Amino acid sequence: MSADQPAVAPPAGGGGHQYAQELSRSLTLRGNVLITLSSVTPASSVFIIIPAVLAAVGGASFIAFVAAAVVGIFMAFCYGELSSAFPIAGGEYSFAARVLGKGTGFALFLMNTLSLILIIGVIALGTGQYLSAAVSGTNSKWVGVGVIVACAVVAVLNIRTNAWVTGTFLVIEMAALVVLTVLGFIHVSRPVSTLFHAQAAGSNGVLTSVGLGLVAAQTATAIFSYNGYGAAVYFSEETRNAARHIARAIMWSLAITVAAELIPMTAVLLGAPSLGKLISNPAPMEYFVTARGGSTMNTIVSLGIALAIINATVAITLQAGRTLYSSARDRAYPGPVSKSLGYVHPKLQTPVVATLVVGGAAAVVASIVPIGSLITATGATLVALYVIVALSAIVGRRNGTTAHARYKMPWWPLAPVAVILTLGYVTYQLWKGNPWQVIIAAGALAVGYLYYYAYLYPQRETRWTMPSAPHDEHAVDEPGGILMGPALEIHPVGGHETEN
Repeated sequence: MSADQPAVAPPAGGGGHQYAQELSRSLTLRGNVLITLSSVTPASSVFIIIPAVLAAVGGASFIAFVAAAVVGIFMAFCYGELSSAFPIAGGEYSFAARVLGKGTGFALFLMNTLSLILIIGVIALGTGQYLSAAVSGTNSKWVGVGVIVACAVVAVLNIRTNAWVTGTFLVIEMAALVVLTVLGFIHVSRPVSTLFHAQAAGSNGVLTSVGLGLVAAQTATAIFSYNGYGAAVYFSEETRNAARHIARAIMWSLAITVAAELIPMTAVLLGAPSLGKLISNPAPMEYFVTARGGSTMNTIVSLGIALAIINATVAITLQAGRTLYSSARDRAYPGPVSKSLGYVHPKLQTPVVATLVVGGAAAVVASIVPIGSLITATGATLVALYVIVALSAIVGRRNGTTAHARYKMPWWPLAPVAVILTLGYVTYQLWKGNPWQVIIAAGALAVGYLYYYAYLYPQRETRWTMPSAPHDEHAVDEPGGILMGPALEIHPVGGHETEN
């Protein structure tokens, strides 16, 4: 077998060498979705990311977010098929290693884990800035570091406890978005045609038209805003009947995310007292809530958003801890290191050491690296991740490594091809805007390949092993549910369909 030849795994939950079931398989579909949505954190996207799109294209932000939703659907199809084939806590690297080759798998693991750690730092520092503004005399950096430490402690608790914690915070987050929606739709001030007119605020606050090319460029930002629905796979070894439910969890997470971001944004665009003031305001959502609901309402909503951001820190720490644990279980490091990072607490049934290492690394990064540099460092990693996932979906069908997947995406191969073409354009835009974002992502992948070929490949019989998913005692056939019926594969040649 060549150095980077795909490792063909037996069907998930089937015979052959398998991982031991060490994590607590106690999550329902609902619990998985709650944690995944907390990782996406739609409210922080509405208050932090959407304002940048509003400032660039005004009402046509609606077009950008609808287009991004279409890309998200295609991406979710890819995630769904790969996750049902490989319901493994390592997430995307588990797909890539088994389909594209072990070297690509490790390169993706390294880039993605570094990205997750940096994202935790970005979110926590943003929370620190937010809270320090509310409480005078506090240092935003150290508040952010404190948030990371506290969230890491929460993340080592049992997964069902974390589902309860993140679910409770998520309810508060969604309530804040409901407030935006209600305030907007009961104060509609302009026609629906506003949503199709691209405008930006000029130097004197006067709205001027901008081209549709800028709307297309902002679609990239909207794609990032929806990101996180694929995180469901990181909790697949803790989800009952995962091979069937993970694809369903991904689809539900994306659908709720799109609704939770697109509907409030639409309400704000139609219901703001002044579109010009909304677009030009550095904090448009706060301006809107204060104008339509008063300063007290704005304070309450702002506290809800702060909790949402903290909730996202917990959820992403859970995600990063599990992928680091999975890499140790795959023997990616020297024996003592792999043993420590692969340790699962016997009572909590969580990867305690890996989770605390992720939290500690994020705390160190947040304490020494400015938030602007962290944002730059993570700029293109999501694009690279999505491209590799889409390639895995294509190659997996062609070489048969995903043939056992319980879910098969419709309209094959439209979804992965559309994703790759779209993200090619996004990469071009990123390179034009700040080439360092692309260089950092490519550099992280290169370091991963170097480590694999220098250390893992020479010991390939015992290192970076790729067993199949652990046995799932809940893996039984169930009737199809909303958004996900029996696995259906559509064959473009011959015009027939088969159910798996």
